Amino acid sequence: MYERERARFDAFNAQVVGVSTDSRFANAAWAAQLGIKFPLLSDFYPHGAVTERYGVLNPRGMPERAIFVVDKDGIVRYIDVHLLKEAPDPAVLFAELEKLAG
Repeated sequence: MYERERARFDAFNAQVVGVSTDSRFANAAWAAQLGIKFPLLSDFYPHGAVTERYGVLNPRGMPERAIFVVDKDGIVRYIDVHLLKEAPDPAVLFAELEKLAG
């Protein structure tokens, strides 16, 4: 979904980054299979340390599907958390990026 919207992200000078508790090897295979070009980061070891700090690691040890918009100063400006099986609406994300572009 986000790969198809790459030009729109570029227009906002925004970088998409995925974070998963899978290994970097699993992330690379998944990216190759789906044609994903944006960076996929592994939160494999220590398992879930990053996703836990962001408050999205569920009790099964997997992160929920979450979107964080972080501004150029490193301040989190927007958080949207969904169950892993849900897909967030990209229109909401672009509306938040529009607010930052002001």
